[in-house]
Amino acid sequence: MKKVLFIALMAVAMTFSTDALAQKFSGLDKSPMDMAAYPNDYKVSSKTARIIYSRPQLKGRSLSELAPAGKVWRTGANEAAEITFYSDVDFGGKQIKAGTYSIFTIPSSGEWTVVLNKNLNQWGAYSYDETADVARVTVPSAEDSTSLEEFSIAFKEAGDSFEMVMGWDKTRVAVPITASKM
Repeated sequence: MKKVLFIALMAVAMTFSTDALAQKFSGLDKSPMDMAAYPNDYKVSSKTARIIYSRPQLKGRSLSELAPAGKVWRTGANEAAEITFYSDVDFGGKQIKAGTYSIFTIPSSGEWTVVLNKNLNQWGAYSYDETADVARVTVPSAEDSTSLEEFSIAFKEAGDSFEMVMGWDKTRVAVPITASKM
C-alpha cells in the first residue's frame, strides 16, 4: 500500500512540477536588438561608448515612411535606443557627462538632428519629452551607393576621435565623438 501511495504522490508531484516549469517563449523579434561599442574589443575597462538599439528592416518600405522628415524618431525600433558614455565626451560639439541617455533623431533633407535625452526606458518616441533633452546636434546626412536593408549603427575610428555612424537604405549619418576632460 505504501508503494502505491508513493507512486501516486510522485505522479502528482511530477505533473505539478512540469506545469510549473512550462514557459511560453516568444519567437524571434522582427526588429532584433543589437549593440555597438567603441572601442570594439572585449576590455570593458577601455570602453568609451556603447549603444543598444533595435534594427528595423525596410521590407519594401521607404526610409521616409519609417523615419519621416521633421518628426522625432526613436532611432531604431521598439524601445528608444540608449547610449552609454563611460567617460565625459564631446558629442558633436556638445560637452556630455558620462552616463546613459536615450537617443532620438529628427531626419530632414541633407541633415539629421541627433538628440540625447535623460529619460530612459521609453517605448518608441511616444512619450518623448523635449524638456529632458541634454543635447541636440545637427549633422549632415550623405547618400551611399549601397542600400542597407536593416537599420545599423557602428562606431568608426576617426583620427584621435571616433564617429557614431548610422545607416539605413542609402542614408548615412555620422556624429563625431571625442573623449574629453570636463
